[in-house]
Amino acid sequence: MVAMAASTYFFLNSFSYHDMTRNNLRGTPGPKDAHGIIKKNDGSSRSLHTKDLIKVNATKVRANRASFLKPVMMLGQNKIYMDMIPDLGFGSMLSDGFVFRQNFQIRSYEVGSDQAVTTETLMNLLQETSINHLKAIGVWGDGLGLTREMCKMNLIWVMSKLQVAVDRYPIWEDVIQIDTWKGAFGKIGMCSNWTICDAKTGEILLTASCTWLLMNEETRRLSKFPDEIRSELDKHLTNVTLPVVARKWSPRDESSVDHVRNGIMPRWSDLDMNQHVNNVKYIGWILESVPHSIVENYELASLTLEYRRECKMESVVQSHTYVMVSNNGKIGDYDHVDCKHALQLETGGGEIMKGWSIWRPKQYGNRLGLE
Repeated sequence: MVAMAASTYFFLNSFSYHDMTRNNLRGTPGPKDAHGIIKKNDGSSRSLHTKDLIKVNATKVRANRASFLKPVMMLGQNKIYMDMIPDLGFGSMLSDGFVFRQNFQIRSYEVGSDQAVTTETLMNLLQETSINHLKAIGVWGDGLGLTREMCKMNLIWVMSKLQVAVDRYPIWEDVIQIDTWKGAFGKIGMCSNWTICDAKTGEILLTASCTWLLMNEETRRLSKFPDEIRSELDKHLTNVTLPVVARKWSPRDESSVDHVRNGIMPRWSDLDMNQHVNNVKYIGWILESVPHSIVENYELASLTLEYRRECKMESVVQSHTYVMVSNNGKIGDYDHVDCKHALQLETGGGEIMKGWSIWRPKQYGNRLGLE
């Protein structure tokens, strides 16, 4: 999904959906479980599976009677240890169908040299759960989260803004629990929200939010939010809103040093079902211009992106990273490093994306329990 321009930025705060009650979603507060989730009348938590049928907001979805625990063989041991982990099934609906939860195990091909999951993998998993949420509530029609009314009108979602904050990166074989819910973004779009937790401990690892706008697939122009689509989604949107603040972006100032990566060209595998470069690929492109001294010694703590225009197969892209440090841009023993980013077309200089990032020293030893 491509991303388009908007005029304001929002920042995630310490808000988590665990703080939400049934009152600030819809209706009257009901009993909660230990995590602050609203229980159903029978006190149970239901997981989607291929056996029984239940109703979520009057839409039938597949469900089993309870979450399963599955044995997993731990590799690299002299003996086979059985580690009980939550079901890695189709997901479950919480808070009367407003929150969708799904578990994933981190695979070997989803981590880097330090065994930590890559940023691109996390973004792909967020996108996956967002689409699965639409499937679970019964409004999905086709493609990357298109509703049935969107299919009739030839409209697709495009990402406008993204904010991600990472407290700790999961590592290989960890099982993570992703919760997602959606809200209205004024009269022009929709907002997706996520938390990623350690499935065993409940520790919050990541929070993220993004805004989506509508684009006509044929004309490639932004579209108003039709009433038909709004009525289709409205009963599934929460009243929870995230803070929105204005933020000016200036590529250069006296304390920044520009690092450039030229000649980035999309591959066929970078295109998604909407026939343009998926927004997750842009994140990999901005990392291409981050200095090696930062990548080797620091990890991404937060990322804010504003997508400006569509990138297609024939585009040639230039990636800029402006390191906001003193001492002529040399990276020393800083407790954090601030960067600004820009992607632009090499021909014509059209802006594709701009953003900000904060980097902190790597926590490799802490992740592996070595410190």
